[in-house]
Amino acid sequence: MRAEIITIGDEILIGQVVDTNSAFLASELNKLGVSVYQITSVQDDRAHILKALEEAEARVELVLMTGGLGPTKDDITKRTLCEYLDDTLVEDPEVLAQVEHLFRTYLQRPVTEINRQQALVPSRATVLPNRNGTAPGMWMQGKRAVLVSLPGVPFEMKDLFHQQVGPKIMTTFRRPVLLHKTLITYGLGESAIAERLEAWEDALPPHMKFAYLPNLGKVRLRLSVRGEDPEAVRTELDLQIKGLKALIGDILYGEEDQAPLEEGLCAQFSAKGATLATAESVTGGSIASLLCSVPGASAYFKGSVVCYATEVKQQVLGVPRALIDAHSVVSAEVACAMAEGVRTLMHADFALAATGNAGPAKGESDAPVGTVYLAVAGPGGSQAYPFTMGGHRERVVQKSVNKALELLWHEITLFAPA
Repeated sequence: MRAEIITIGDEILIGQVVDTNSAFLASELNKLGVSVYQITSVQDDRAHILKALEEAEARVELVLMTGGLGPTKDDITKRTLCEYLDDTLVEDPEVLAQVEHLFRTYLQRPVTEINRQQALVPSRATVLPNRNGTAPGMWMQGKRAVLVSLPGVPFEMKDLFHQQVGPKIMTTFRRPVLLHKTLITYGLGESAIAERLEAWEDALPPHMKFAYLPNLGKVRLRLSVRGEDPEAVRTELDLQIKGLKALIGDILYGEEDQAPLEEGLCAQFSAKGATLATAESVTGGSIASLLCSVPGASAYFKGSVVCYATEVKQQVLGVPRALIDAHSVVSAEVACAMAEGVRTLMHADFALAATGNAGPAKGESDAPVGTVYLAVAGPGGSQAYPFTMGGHRERVVQKSVNKALELLWHEITLFAPA
C-alpha cells in the first residue's frame, strides 16, 4: 500500500517554515506498513491544490494533506476540496462547540464570524475532532483514494494522527508488514563501509532494502524488510542484522532506537563514577552544549573553558607561550596541553580539548583550513588525534563535535574504575 503527503502553504515554499510535518507523517506511516511514494509541497492556490490531488490519486491509495485549514481568506483547502469532490460546506455542530469552548475558556470572548467558519466542513467528510485547536481533521473518499486533511500546526496534527488517523488507517486498509532497523557507526566513511559490506549486501533478497545515511562523521545503516507474516519478517530482519553487526563490530555504536551518543556517554561516565571537563577553541562550546543537553549530565560533567583566544589558553589553562610559538595553536602539542590544563583546573578524571582552523581565514596558525586536533587527557596521560574536516566552517565544527564524542566513547568504555 502506498501513500502521498501534500503540504499546503506558501510559508513552506518560501522557506519561512520548515516542513517537519512530512517527516513525522512519513515515519508514522512506515510504522503502519504504508510506503510513502511521494511528498509534495504546494502553494495556497486553488489550481495548484487541484492538480496535486488529481496526480496523487493516480499514484496511491491514501493522500494525507496538512495545512490551509485556518479561518482566513488564504486558507482555501476546504473550499478547494469541495470543488474537487463536487461537495458543499456545511456547519458541523460538534466542531462549532469546540471552537466556542476554546474561545470561552482561553480567549474569554465570543466567537467571531470568521472563526465560526472553522466549523464548516465538506458534507460527506468524516470529521476528526481536534481537541487542541479550532481546525478539525477530515477523512474523505476521493475519486480513487482516501483523502485525509489535517491542520498544519504540528502538535495538533500529531495528536490527530495518533488518536484518530493512525487507528483508522489500520482498520480501513490491508497493509503488509514493513519493518526497519538502523545501526549507527562512527569512525569509517560511507564508501569504506560499502566496500566492506559489498558481498553481504549483494546477497540480500529482493524484498529487503539497504541504505547508507552518512552525516558528518557517522554513518547510519538502515535495513528494511517487507512481508505478510509479522513474525517471519521480524525473524528475518533480526537474522540479517546479526550478520551485519558481525561485519561492523569495530565501528558500531548501537541501534538508532537506543540513546544517542551524548546520552550513552552520560550513562557510561555516571555508572563508572568518572568526571569530564572540556576545553574548546575551534568548536566554541558546541561539545559542552551537546553534553549538557542530556538530563543528568551534572552527575559527571564538570564544565568547559571556551578558549577561543590564545591568551585564554595561556592565562586560564596554563598553556606555555613557548609551546604555542614552537608548534602554533593548531597542533597536537597545544591540544594535549589544553586537555591537561582543563583536567587539572576542574579536577576531572578525563578531559577533552579541541583546537583547529575552521576558516575561512587561517588565523594565528598556518595549518590549512579544516585542520583539527582533538586531545583526550585521562589517568593514563594525554593523546592528540589529527583530523582534516574539509573546508566548510559549519561542517568542520559539526564533524569535530561528532568525532569528539566518538573519542570520549572509546575512552570511557575502556576505562575500568579502581
